[in-house]
Amino acid sequence: MSCPPCPRCQSEFVYQDQSLFICPECAHEWNPAEVAAEDAVTVKDANGTLLAEGDKVTLVKDLKVKSSSIVLKIGTKAVIKRLKEGKDHQLDCKVDGAGDMMVTAQFVKKA
Repeated sequence: MSCPPCPRCQSEFVYQDQSLFICPECAHEWNPAEVAAEDAVTVKDANGTLLAEGDKVTLVKDLKVKSSSIVLKIGTKAVIKRLKEGKDHQLDCKVDGAGDMMVTAQFVKKA
């Protein structure tokens, strides 16, 4: 079993001590389960509810689609395919009647 490189200094000389990985070069210790939990993307809707992949959401505002004449009306339903970290568009959704597109989380609520 090979150990992952150190997240701080990228050293290959990492060893495992029970549930922790330890880097002898920079003395960094970490638990791989906690690192995976920290890397998870958390996205909240307009009401502050946490969203997850596969959730069904509805639009809370009319949205104009960029470089198109399409307007998505209030109440349009969508299914979240993927969550992304970002400032502008956090949700990769399949929107009813419009297809796949990226939507900002502050303009949806969990259905």
